[in-house]
Amino acid sequence: MNNIVQNILVFSAVALALVFLVKKFLIKKPKSKKACGNDDNCGCH
Repeated sequence: MNNIVQNILVFSAVALALVFLVKKFLIKKPKSKKACGNDDNCGCH
């Protein structure tokens, strides 16, 4: 019984890590259209 619970926890941790990595590196967010550096003091520097 303990082995089954341990396997479930390990597989769920691996699945969460894979979801995080896919979201972080493979799914790109659309870039904003606002250009930075046009003396509009956008706060990115």
